[in-house]
Parts: sequence; C-alpha cells; structure tokens
Amino acid sequence: MKIRKKTASRTAAIAAGAAAMLASGVMAASAQQQPQIPEGWFKACTKQEDVDICNVQNIIVAESGQLITGVSLLELKGKVNQRVFQITVPSGRMVPPGIALQVDGGQTRKIDYAICLPDRCIGEVVLNDELVNSFKRGQRLTLTSVNFQNQPNPIQMTLSGFTDAYDGPPLKQSDIEERQRQLEEFVNKNNEDFQRRLREEQERAKAGE
Repeated sequence: MKIRKKTASRTAAIAAGAAAMLASGVMAASAQQQPQIPEGWFKACTKQEDVDICNVQNIIVAESGQLITGVSLLELKGKVNQRVFQITVPSGRMVPPGIALQVDGGQTRKIDYAICLPDRCIGEVVLNDELVNSFKRGQRLTLTSVNFQNQPNPIQMTLSGFTDAYDGPPLKQSDIEERQRQLEEFVNKNNEDFQRRLREEQERAKAGE
C-alpha cells in the first residue's frame, strides 16, 4: 500500500507539472498578437519503470497565458494499478471550501485540496467510473474555487471531445512534441512582445514624452 501511494503521488505531481508549465512567467499580450495555444481534451501516455501511465487532460489559460484551470484523469496500470482525478487552480485559494465540481445542472461535488504550492493549488480524489461516465454524458463542466477574498470563481469547461480523448488512442509522440512547440512559441512570442513594449516605454521616457 505504501508503494502504491508513493507512486500515485509522484505521478500526480508529474501531471500537475503540465499545467504549471503554462503558468511559468508568460507575459501579457493582446489576443491579436498571440499564437494560437492548443486547446481541448487530449490523452498522453508514458511508461515509468513497470507502470504504464495515461493522462486525459484539458487545460484552460487566460489571454495572458496564466493558468486558469487544469483537469487530469490519470490511470496507472502494471505493477501499480490506480486511478486519480485531479484539478489544478491558481494559488490564493480558500482551502476549506475546496473545489466544487458540477456536470451540467447536476449535483455539486466537493473536491478537497491535496496540496497548495506557491503558484497553484491541486485538488485530488480517486477516479471512478461514475465520474468518467458523467463526463461522457455531459456537455459542460463547472469548477468553482473560492479566492482569498472569499469570492467564488466558477470556470466552465466544455466536455465536447472528452469521450474521443478518453476512449481513443493517445497522442503520438510527434503530436505531443508539436503541442510543446506551440506552447513554447506562445510563451516566447508573449515575452518578445513584452520586451518590445518595455523598450518603447523606456525610449519615450528618455525623450521626455
């Protein structure tokens, strides 16, 4: 049991890293200036030692590139067999309320936080067939966290494409690399735009404008 918990926690942390990558210092730029960031549900699979790991996920970011919400459905098979459902939201959350999960107009379920880091908070529960099937039947997922001002922050995520991603084959390595390339392009473009605007502001300041 200790080995299972340790492996699952390590895997969940790796999955959270995918969402954290999107929030790693991306500067603001207008929507017209940004490359298109990849969106929607997708599955990525990998192997660690004697465990096959598949992660069905969807990540929503703001126009600035900062993480808004990330959802991961992890399945471990092999020496360890475990299923984990994980929600990642920005930091500065009220911990006791957890994250409220609702599919369409159905019953709301509370997801407790497993850990809060400087840049994000992660809620986690065991993934079961009931939750997966509700996603397959549903049209819209609403995830509500409460910020440090005690204000609820509901985020809606489409469930369109979830079934195809969950039941279908994982992305090929080339597709994953293409997503990574697009994400890096997105980050670099925003940083370049920020540096350009900063130089323009400095030049105007020197000219006494």
